[in-house]
Amino acid sequence: MPIKDSVNSNEEGEHLLELRHLTLDDYDDIRELQEAIYQRVGGALPFKQFKAQISTFPDGQICIEDKGKVIAVALSVIVDYEQFGDKHTYEEITGDAYITTHDPNGDVLYGVDVFVSPEYRGLRLGRRLYEARKELVRNLNLRSIMAGGRIPNYIQYAKEFTPYEYIEQVKSKDIFDPILTFQLSNGFDVKQVMKAYLPEDKDSLGYATLLQWHNMYFDAEKPNLIGGKRSSARVGCVQWQMRYFEDVEGLLQQVEYFVDALSDYKCDVALFPEFFNAPLMGLSDGESSIDAIWHLAEYTEEILTAISRLSVSYNINIIAGSMPVIEGDELFNVAYLCHRDGKIESQYKLQLTPHEKKEWIMKGGNKLQSFDTDFGKIGILICYDVEFPELARLLSEQDIQVLFVPFWTDTKNGYLRVRRCAQARAIENECYVAIAGSVGNLPQVDNVDIQYAQTAVFSPSDFAFPHDAIVSETTPNTEMTLIVDLDFDKLTKLQNEGSVRNYLDKRRDLFRVEWLGDK
Repeated sequence: MPIKDSVNSNEEGEHLLELRHLTLDDYDDIRELQEAIYQRVGGALPFKQFKAQISTFPDGQICIEDKGKVIAVALSVIVDYEQFGDKHTYEEITGDAYITTHDPNGDVLYGVDVFVSPEYRGLRLGRRLYEARKELVRNLNLRSIMAGGRIPNYIQYAKEFTPYEYIEQVKSKDIFDPILTFQLSNGFDVKQVMKAYLPEDKDSLGYATLLQWHNMYFDAEKPNLIGGKRSSARVGCVQWQMRYFEDVEGLLQQVEYFVDALSDYKCDVALFPEFFNAPLMGLSDGESSIDAIWHLAEYTEEILTAISRLSVSYNINIIAGSMPVIEGDELFNVAYLCHRDGKIESQYKLQLTPHEKKEWIMKGGNKLQSFDTDFGKIGILICYDVEFPELARLLSEQDIQVLFVPFWTDTKNGYLRVRRCAQARAIENECYVAIAGSVGNLPQVDNVDIQYAQTAVFSPSDFAFPHDAIVSETTPNTEMTLIVDLDFDKLTKLQNEGSVRNYLDKRRDLFRVEWLGDK
């Protein structure tokens, strides 16, 4: 896992740092480092111990070199921690540094040693080594990192504090300890104090801290070889051109064109806009817009059946924008999720605009739900719904990863209401939000003659995401597709380690959002 990085540290030149695995050829550099660092605790480890570590578990032995010379090292071993428990010594759990205790089927990465050349300690190389260890633990699906940590400054405070009191002083930053302070700053917790852990460590008086870093990605269940939980998804959005169609077949031909294209690019899902089938309103014989929208509802079942077939045949999930549906004598606006296994689910629009209520005599739905798909958990809010933050918050409580928003706006200010609110929902709920709308003109259709849209996918705002929290976006008012890859692991890390943690930090003791409608 080579990572090259240049760091300008002084006027004489720059470093050329590389993070890599150790080899036997590195022993001379290792010996030189350890003899300088460990003069008071035994000096360098013998070559035979170093060779055993490299031979037994090469992936766990990591270093950073500068222009070919090793300057920082992290050594580790995988153990079945239950065999040792919390009451162990360094010699016992590391096999006297020969790592004879290594168990490829174990559950814990145990830190054998970490050391950095004194000349390089201002570059935070220890932090890089620990991040590499954490990456290794995640990739191997290990439960945690454990280590016995020396407390070398304790000798200066032993007459004043017990080891427990000393650790509390370090935690509160009243005392600095070069090892324990570093461990705490890297996300480790002190589990307990160990006696006679490393008896030759005179500075620590033989004491050590048992440290633990928990891998939040650890999955105790064996992952499925196929059909398992996904860490990423490819999303395709359609910026749909409103145009005249003579019949349903013409509209479905255009739908299939986009489904085919997104499927070729291996998208997991295709998102169409709200009322993408509105051109068929022009086929109504009625003179009013209410006649046209009710006429449009007559095509919904036929279109839905066809799109579900496309979903299965092209192996792509399809969010069929939204379409009008007549139930009894009432008209609803409904988004359909057509799974590629043939299942169909729906989400009704809950919040209707004044136009929908007055001109079309529409009714709002009364149910909100998340959906489990083969690429992750999602929610759907239709256009105006996204302007009500409570709805997205309720979906976030169901752990959605992506919120899809099919919309239909006629002017830029209307579009910006949807866009700005969608961006806010992404930040508030620590999820991705994809919006897709229609462009073009329908001069022959009353009240829906113009459109304005810029399809986009938004992310939370933190270092792991794009600087403007926009994953990607289309050219405004141009028919096109938008394809993006979404990394769900970034969401998990954000929720636990982000600069701010909206979900975890919410004051549940002061307020909550409660659903009062149908379950």
